[in-house]
Amino acid sequence: MAQKDFYDVLGVSRTASVDEIKSAYRKLALKYHPDRNPGDKQAEEEFKKVAQAYEVLSDQTKRKQYDQFGHAGADMGNGQGFGGFGFGQGSDINMDNIFDMFGDIFGGGQQKKRKKSGPTPKRGHDLAKELALSFDESFKGTKKEITYYHFVICSTCDGKAAEKGTSVTSCKECDGTGQTTFRQGMFAYAQPCSHCQGLGYMIPSPCKTCKGQSRIQKYDSISVNIPAGMYDGAELRLAGKGDAGIFGGDYGDLFLKITVMPHKQFKRVDDDLESALTLTYPQLVFGCQMDIEMLDGEKETIKIPRGCPIGERIVIAGKGFPKIHGKGRGNLVITTQCDIPKKLPVDAQAKLEEYSELIGTKTNGAQGSITAFFKKFLR
Repeated sequence: MAQKDFYDVLGVSRTASVDEIKSAYRKLALKYHPDRNPGDKQAEEEFKKVAQAYEVLSDQTKRKQYDQFGHAGADMGNGQGFGGFGFGQGSDINMDNIFDMFGDIFGGGQQKKRKKSGPTPKRGHDLAKELALSFDESFKGTKKEITYYHFVICSTCDGKAAEKGTSVTSCKECDGTGQTTFRQGMFAYAQPCSHCQGLGYMIPSPCKTCKGQSRIQKYDSISVNIPAGMYDGAELRLAGKGDAGIFGGDYGDLFLKITVMPHKQFKRVDDDLESALTLTYPQLVFGCQMDIEMLDGEKETIKIPRGCPIGERIVIAGKGFPKIHGKGRGNLVITTQCDIPKKLPVDAQAKLEEYSELIGTKTNGAQGSITAFFKKFLR
């Protein structure tokens, strides 16, 4: 009986890519695998045909030879056919070779190649810490001392994890792979090497200071410059101030999350510094100049125009917070309020009632107040 074309066996075209051939083989190998079809001789034969076809078509040199000479190419060279599998007539299939190929297609072959002669350096963890600032500190900037625990490189072994004069060696039990494998039927199973705990290497003489961990924990203190204009919820990244990496890996970073405490007089809106200024009715009517003390201790003169209404926003450019993400500063914004006294001296009350009559408003004389006037004023 004529041998079936390898492309037909896998169900692919003659122009199929390597990935297409691999995908077709994977599906058919699982379908006809002896462990899924115990005692089924037909399935076993199909599995062998699929494995033979894949072994040839997945290799560019063998595939070119097959495309040129067909199955006759199996009789060339050493007489064992393609790849030495012994697929020729009357020969027994080498199941170990199939196993190696089957393991490679599903990743088993790659795992065998990963050998370690020593530890793999790994970057240290990033750390986070909260930092509270007063409102004044956020406006002017400040310097803070930060204390925290973190891992640092062991100075005794310089991060090598082994005692001076000794070195890390590859595990002989697993040949540095970190795994031991065994077979059950047609499948291979891997498990961590019990001798090296899956590391692939051994430390015959661990450093006594770090116990072979290459780093130790330390209570540290660093000085941090907080720039002016820092806002609530900001996050500062201090590169290389986190945990030390293991076995020579890079340090992680330290992130400081900023919390700004509220202020009794001022508040922040974006980069603007805002405050309310309480004035008397005459100051609003006639206008005035008021000095307010800024957060940096400087005096700022605020000019109140004549006839200034309540709720007026007076803007002084460039007197707000420094802009963290850009140049310049925000503005100082003053919102006017009116001081309405609950009690007045007798002479002041009389004059205010006289003024109320002049502008045509009525007062509640029985209670000695001018509520009607201020109701009109506040509309």
